[in-house]
Amino acid sequence: MTALRSLRLKKNADRRLKAGHLWLYSNEIDTGATPLKDFAPGEQAVVEAANGKAMGVAYVNAHSLICARLVSRDAGTVLDRSLLVHRLNQALSLRQRLFAKPYYRLVHGEGDLLPGLVIDRFDDVLVVQLNTAGMEAVREPLLDALDKVLSPRVVVLRHDTSGRRMEGLEGGVEVLGDEPPENVELEENGVRFIAPVLDGQKTGWFFDHRANRAWLNGLVAGKRVLDLFSYVGGWGIQAAAHGASEVLCVDASERALQGVAENAELNGLQERVAVGEGDAFEALAALKADDERFDVVILDPPAFIKKRKDTAAGERAYGRLNREAMRLLGRDGLLVSASCSMHLGMDRLTDVVRGAARHQDRHGQVIFQGHQGPDHPVHPAIPETSYLKALGVRVFRD
Repeated sequence: MTALRSLRLKKNADRRLKAGHLWLYSNEIDTGATPLKDFAPGEQAVVEAANGKAMGVAYVNAHSLICARLVSRDAGTVLDRSLLVHRLNQALSLRQRLFAKPYYRLVHGEGDLLPGLVIDRFDDVLVVQLNTAGMEAVREPLLDALDKVLSPRVVVLRHDTSGRRMEGLEGGVEVLGDEPPENVELEENGVRFIAPVLDGQKTGWFFDHRANRAWLNGLVAGKRVLDLFSYVGGWGIQAAAHGASEVLCVDASERALQGVAENAELNGLQERVAVGEGDAFEALAALKADDERFDVVILDPPAFIKKRKDTAAGERAYGRLNREAMRLLGRDGLLVSASCSMHLGMDRLTDVVRGAARHQDRHGQVIFQGHQGPDHPVHPAIPETSYLKALGVRVFRD
């Protein structure tokens, strides 16, 4: 690689980098000394403090709010095949310590010091998201590195992410290697699943709730369970596999519910798993009108708060969802309330659940607080890498 150009910071704009953060914003750059518009999207540069001291190497995209992301704190180390092999091996060694079988998130962006990169592993099939111009710029070295570290049979490039659109990158889905089946298999908590890696949500599966599902699995034997926003049945199928007497999975997507049926059949659970297609709030109202009752209700909605400005409206939506869900619980039921909204902290989710319980004149006891699994490591200097939370709440009347 040719010598890198410099990206100069304003005075005192280096504080977050010194504290361990990896991001730089456009208002922190001394654009008089180093104009952002001069950098091609994804170009790597040496980040310099205002006094000229080198602080590391970052890739740059002037068209993004986060205009640069640090990839190395050594100004002589660029993001190339060698560094990618090293970081992938670091990520792999952690997952191999955590999991006996090769089904997990292999790379969690900044949490694995590879900002903008997400890789989920389904044995010899990898689903890859290159979410930034910087990662797109090293696509070929990355594919070479993956081949060296894992020799995957198939790599599915999911370019259909909101992050790519924000970075000005093209969308679509691309398959490299053997043509994979439309779905691939995985195993989680001893239960088999089929994941729609080509056209499903995100990478086709959500590994982040693995530990939270494992906790619930120990409490569902003989229970009637409602799984809202079920997707392909990650929660509900596991509940049935661990002894739930009856499970109803509700989702707005017909394709997702086909996945529920396939996964129920895969595990011989079709007699105990039913599906319902429709909007979650409408489904809750219909179930209430039919005087249905459940021992366990699982709420795992999409992010209601995508940006900070959506916080008030999003909290109202979470509040309404939890209130209506509690109306379907028996006198002594269990609610699992989850949120993947980074802007909704655990304390605020707890407050939402508290308010919902009081609205229904019930008591709530928080008996479990869950987070994203260890294959989604949190960077301690980057709060944005901690996004998932789940509460297990006993809801009862006097």
